[in-house]
Order: sequence, then structure tokens, then C-alpha cells
Amino acid sequence: MSNRYDAIVVGGGHNGLVAGAYLARAGAKAVVLEARHKTGGAATTDAPWPDAPELKVPTLSYVFSHIPHVIREDLNLRIKTLPQGPYYIPFPDGRSYQSGTMDPALEAAEISKFSKKDAANMGPFMEWLGHLGGAMAPLMMAKPPKFGSRHPGDLLDQMKFLWSMRGLDNRTISDLTRIMSMSAADLLDEWFESDQVKVPFVIDGIIGTWAGPREPGTAFVMAHHAVGDTGGGAMSNEYGIPEGGMGAVADAIRDSAMKFGCEIRTHSRVEKILTVNGRTRGVVLTGGEEVLAPVVVTAANPKITFLEQLDASELPEQFVSDIKRFKVRSGVVKINVALSELPRFTADPDGDIDFTGGIELGHSVDYIERAFIDAREGHGAVRPFSDGEIPTQVDHTLAPEGIHIMSMFTQWVPHTWSDEQPQAELDAYADRVIDEYDQLAPGFKASVIHRQVIGPYEMEKEWGLTGGNIFLGEVSLDQLFHMRPAPGYADWRTPIKGLYQCSNGTHGVGGVCGIPAYNAVREVLKDHRRGRWGKPAGE
Repeated sequence: MSNRYDAIVVGGGHNGLVAGAYLARAGAKAVVLEARHKTGGAATTDAPWPDAPELKVPTLSYVFSHIPHVIREDLNLRIKTLPQGPYYIPFPDGRSYQSGTMDPALEAAEISKFSKKDAANMGPFMEWLGHLGGAMAPLMMAKPPKFGSRHPGDLLDQMKFLWSMRGLDNRTISDLTRIMSMSAADLLDEWFESDQVKVPFVIDGIIGTWAGPREPGTAFVMAHHAVGDTGGGAMSNEYGIPEGGMGAVADAIRDSAMKFGCEIRTHSRVEKILTVNGRTRGVVLTGGEEVLAPVVVTAANPKITFLEQLDASELPEQFVSDIKRFKVRSGVVKINVALSELPRFTADPDGDIDFTGGIELGHSVDYIERAFIDAREGHGAVRPFSDGEIPTQVDHTLAPEGIHIMSMFTQWVPHTWSDEQPQAELDAYADRVIDEYDQLAPGFKASVIHRQVIGPYEMEKEWGLTGGNIFLGEVSLDQLFHMRPAPGYADWRTPIKGLYQCSNGTHGVGGVCGIPAYNAVREVLKDHRRGRWGKPAGE
């Protein structure tokens, strides 16, 4: 096996695979090095129960969206996406709410159960939110300028960025500024009076974050979900369930990369990035094998790349300090179960429920806030929040008829559990999630025939999700755009020449979208056009 390439990609998650595909498509002899036994990272479909190998689950990531159309077309991705229905939110008082039905009359009727005023406000709110999403979308594919730099090239980038914003009026800019610092709860209070109507939006604002709905910045996370396909093919905001689970998405990208000629190596953990005179020359794998290339694109968490795979002496002191401060807290626990029957919620005893969408455990804004406060105080939420899905309602490849797979993305446990996870407390937390659903749907607990519980510790140690954070870094105002992952290095380059970043810890973060990789390879190719693929430095 050759160990000399034009480009090395560190990490075979979805971003690493997108990077490998684009590099090979551009003519580079590229290789993706993945530490685990399979590619895909958090976008994986697995059979976690040895005594039931016919049952498959979306182990971590569970819904599909946000891959730009340009990436799908460039890489010829063929992913069968099944429609996802509305949120279903049952409440302890016996009422329920289906949100996002795509039927204006039905949506108005659902909201009117709680507030006619809110029903009237929903249309204008969604129009306003969609407008902000359209304004934000082009930024996802744009290179953040180095604000404050006086280098001629950087000054030009700053001018180009300002020019690209010329179409935004004063009101839009003001609204964008407000949501950057507002909490989701405060923003929603300006539009709606009923807690029930606020809950699905609050969920969008806190999913995967170390922040409750009353924390500043969660309004931006909420608005991020409204980013649509604008700005030259930026992002799709239509969520769906990929047939075959999220692993099918990663497999499609992997197959595309291999068709373009990219080599994929598993069981290839990178221990160290090799440098000479401030330039990368390749990597060293566990066991000592050197793999050489003049370009290395890393899809690993910035903390792993710069604090573990490189020596601090090779990097600017301020940059190292910035990476050390880069926050990766989470508190997420993923629970996957197999059910012998569908839940029967007391709020809808006739069973007239669309189970193809989210099945939420979040009774109110205060309920969700309390779950976060519990974790911040040092213990797992007494009454956890959960974003549930039953993908087998539309995807019949995951389980035989009569058995249902339910995915529960739950929050919160203490973020410190990524360092040391008390197993008994984790199991008790998972029990409480099941119990909360059982209170709303009696018999749910008895229908659980298999259970998988994945806490922050396992997410970090097995999948490389530092802190258990699915975004590879908190999505907060101080870690966005030109600040992600560090000031002066949000353009996917690094202090080491030839070393680039393409993980979700860089600008373009947004679930399983591939945007960071697309952006990073675009910059690699810009630099490459100034030279040629050549030997590693020092050769």
C-alpha cells in the first residue's frame, strides 16, 4: 500500500468523506484515514443488540437535512429521503399539539386550541423567520473575513464581505443582531402567549447545546433551522428520514469519494501530524506508520488536532490559548429502543397521530429550562427533555414488521460526564426518560424490548465527539463565523502551511451538511492553483 499522496484527510466522518470526494474529484491522489472500523462518524446505522441483529438504529445522528444541493449534485449523491411529519407534543393536561403540519388550516386549528392570537401570529412569524434564514444562508458558504487585519488581501476580503451584505436593509441587520444575543424564550415571548406553541421552536433553539431556552444566543440556534436553499444553493431546511438510517447518507458520500478515486482506510488512527519548518508533511498512525502528503485536511475536533496531534511549540501561543478556550460542552444522551408496539398517548386515545415526525418530551419552556438547570447544578435532569423519532414508521429496512425503533435525543446531564461517566446515574437518567414517556403513554415502558444508552463519555471516546458535542464545539455567539474555532483562522486554514480544517468545529457548522468540508477544499484548491500537487515538505 502506497503511503505517499497529494492530500490526506484525517477522519472519515461525513465531513471527512466530503473532503476526500472533492479532493479526488479535483484530481488529487487522496486518502481518508479513519480511526474506527467503519466510516461515517456520528452518521451511522448499527445493530446494537447481538441477540437481535435484524434490528438497526440511527445510533447518534437521526435526521437528514442541510446538505446543499451543490454538494449533492457535484458528488452525485443518491440518497432516498423519506418524508418527516410534524412535531407531536403531548401534554400532561391531556391536550396535544401537532406543529409543522404544512397545512395552514390544520395548523391554525391546532394552535387555536391554545390561543387564537397565536394562530394569527404564526404566519407573520414564520415569514419573518424565513426572511432571516434567507439572509443567513449565504454566510454559511462564505469565507469569514479576518476582521481587523491590515494585510491587503484581508482588507480586500473584508470589503468583499461588506459588499455582499449590501442587499440587507437596516431592519434585517437589526433583527439579525438581536437574535445573535437573545434567548429563544425571550424572542418567542414577543410573538406568542401560549407555552405549548413555543415548545417546538424552543426545541430548535436548544437541541445539542449546553444552554437552556433562557440562555442568550439560543434564538440564533433556533433561527439556524430556518436557513433555506438560497444564496447559490446554500442549504436545504427540509428535514427527512434517510432510508437505511443516517449510515446510508455516510455510505453514499463514501461511495462517491471512492468512485472519484479517493482511497479509504479504516483502523487508521492518526496520532501525530508531521511538520517541518512550519509546513505539514503528513501524519503518523498508531503503530508508527508514516503517511506523507503536502496537504492534510483534518475533520477532527480542533482540540484534538491542535492540542493532541500537534505540539504547542509548533503553533502561535495566542492560537493555542484560543483553542484551549474553545468550548465543547454538551450534556446530551442518546437513547435508542426497540418497541413491541407503538405508543398510545392518553392525549389522543383514538391513535390519530402522525408518528412520522418528532415525538417530543417537553411540557413547557420552564420544563425544558429546569432540565438544563439540573445538569448545570451537577446532576442528570430529574425530568429530561427528549426529541423522539420513530423512523420505522416510514423506513421499513430498520426492523421487521411489528417491531418499532425509537430514537430519543435527550438532554441534559452534567457536561463533566464526558470525562468521567457514572454509569448507575446514566442508567437512572435513561429510566427517567422512559418513565416520562410512560406517564404520557401508559404501557410505553412495558413495550421496550431492547435499549441502548450512549452518554457523553462514550460519544467522546468511541466517536471522537469531544465533550459529547455533536457540533464539535458549542454554537454560541463567541464561537461563530470569524471566531470559529479561533480568530484569524476561520477560513479553514491553520498556522501550519498545508494543514486545513474541515470539521463541524469550523464555520459552516450545521448537522450532517458537509459545508465545512466543501468550504475547506475550496480554499485548498485556491491555494493549489498557485502551485502543483507535489512532494511533502522536506522530501
